[in-house]
Amino acid sequence: MFGVIVDCAMYRDGRRAEGPEDFSDALDEARASGDAFLWIGTYEPTEAEFDHVRREFGLHPLAVEDALNAHQRPKLEVYDDSLFVVLKPVLYDEATDTVSAGELMLFIGDSFVVTVRHGEGAPLTAVRHRLEQEPDVLRHGPTAVLYAVSDAVVDHYIEVAAELQSDLEELEAEVFAPNASDTKNTAARIYGFKRQVLEFRRATNPLLAPMDRLAFGQVPFVHEHARPFFRDVADHLTKASEYIEGLDRLLSDALAAHLAQTGLRQNDDVRKISAWAAIAAVPTMVAGIYGMNFDHIPELHQWWGYPAVLALMAGVCLGLHRMFKRRGWL
Repeated sequence: MFGVIVDCAMYRDGRRAEGPEDFSDALDEARASGDAFLWIGTYEPTEAEFDHVRREFGLHPLAVEDALNAHQRPKLEVYDDSLFVVLKPVLYDEATDTVSAGELMLFIGDSFVVTVRHGEGAPLTAVRHRLEQEPDVLRHGPTAVLYAVSDAVVDHYIEVAAELQSDLEELEAEVFAPNASDTKNTAARIYGFKRQVLEFRRATNPLLAPMDRLAFGQVPFVHEHARPFFRDVADHLTKASEYIEGLDRLLSDALAAHLAQTGLRQNDDVRKISAWAAIAAVPTMVAGIYGMNFDHIPELHQWWGYPAVLALMAGVCLGLHRMFKRRGWL
């Protein structure tokens, strides 16, 4: 089990304190003191590795099952002995312009916080270091950890949304470029972008209800004086969600504009082909008539007939070319 524990520390009166090495003894000491709590961070534990933690902290088996199995929706669940919160941090890869989502589970209980992390998008180390520099905040116990982690995850949503907005502006410039020609690649990029936004929405939208509950409702193991802080997180989450909805609408508009431009270019190609076919039809028709085996065809025995017919074909073709050119078909 100890191989998956990233960090284990006791905090007393807002500061990291020395405690027993065994976290079972440390939890008993934290509960006995009344002003301390234990924070254990784990990374992708297996069922066997996490079983000791489950038994020592009295975690509900259904919550433990969700924590061990990734691909959970953001949610807030209340059990008899703990509060279970699921967050989905997102990570933006600048090299590939893609968004990936990790998973972060928090068990909040009497004098303890247990975090379970899946993926690379969870900012727990930075949050822990920041909280240790702010003892006035950390003094509020497990509630402070839940607030700080939620705030860091949601603030990162806004940063990733800004990166996606920059990518979208580049994509829009490509869609509306006058000489845009690679329509297949552009459509593929738009669809790929929409999948990134969809992945982002799966992380943000389900979290709105849990954050409203923390901000405005009665939630066990969460101090009532923390509601204003969670309201701030909820406001930022709403901003991020609206940002993402706006990106999705702009992508839909860009895709519609791209498809419309593709249709216009196809119509223009069809007009050009039709115009050249009409021009070619005139000499084809005349040549077809002269190709018939008639002995007394008009002007057949006149010396000026052949050049006159050639001049007629050239004149009609030039006239059609000029007319189509004027109408923008060529």
